[in-house]
Amino acid sequence: MTELTLPRAGADRERLLRLLQDYGVYLGVAVLLLVNIALTPHFLSAENFRTQAVQVAPVLIVALGMALAIGSEGVDLSVGSVMALATSLVSLYLGYGPWIAALAAIIGGIVIGAANGALIAFVGVQPIVATLALMVAGRGLALVLLPQLKDVRDPGMATLGSGDVLGIPYLVLIAAALALLVGFTVKRTTFGRQLLAIGDSRPAARLAGLPVRRVLILVYVCAGALAAVAGILATARLSASDPTSLGNLMELSAITAVVVGGTPLTGGRVRIGGTVAGAVLIQLLTATLIKHDLPPSWTQIAQAVVIVLAVYAARERGKR
Repeated sequence: MTELTLPRAGADRERLLRLLQDYGVYLGVAVLLLVNIALTPHFLSAENFRTQAVQVAPVLIVALGMALAIGSEGVDLSVGSVMALATSLVSLYLGYGPWIAALAAIIGGIVIGAANGALIAFVGVQPIVATLALMVAGRGLALVLLPQLKDVRDPGMATLGSGDVLGIPYLVLIAAALALLVGFTVKRTTFGRQLLAIGDSRPAARLAGLPVRRVLILVYVCAGALAAVAGILATARLSASDPTSLGNLMELSAITAVVVGGTPLTGGRVRIGGTVAGAVLIQLLTATLIKHDLPPSWTQIAQAVVIVLAVYAARERGKR
């Protein structure tokens, strides 16, 4: 190999790496779809696509909030506990009607998010530490409010969990609407531009006069509210409130969806389209292993591999 070919090979490798980082998640989704079409019976049925879409909706909604937190160079480990708290609040307030119950759950998520944001913005606690504390406290509060599983029997919640418009489930429509809203917020609003500037360099954002504390609090409030919405939808779909298990490891699924989708852990960038594809990738991977009768342990191992690859890809992005 000559001296001239070495730089060319390095440039080609860099170009290929950049393409994989930016579009690898879409390639992964396409590969899983082709594998399932070829090997999984009845994969192309409308009922199967409906099931997959309904199951991915809560993961996507939580991942949208996680994308905002990671874009600000933070992280939110409390999202799974917020889902548990939301399901407890739905059960407690359902006697006042489904709208009041849903509002109570969202307020609970906002309170947890505001506490996260205050610890980070005013006290100066690292995001991973602050949200870890609220993860423990939130799950504990959820179990205090509702110590055990409870059936949710309400026509409004049943309609939310199983209803549809022209064959498209309400859960999927809500997730799609929220993805469009968050995408618009990041790309087209002052708040979105400030969030990305803070994630790129917090000291520079302060010197530029940006309201860093206010933006950080709003970021975690949004993440908490979105996690609460996911908890409400999961409760409606399952027709039960189970704060013991609802939202377990959801923070890992959300982080994986965000990072695989192209949002770097170093902040300063948010890719909502990639986050949607990342959530779909995780759901397809899980469904593929389950449909081929592999034990749950293999599903967990596969997800762990995806997490490692996602973190490695984020590390490579940070070097450029």
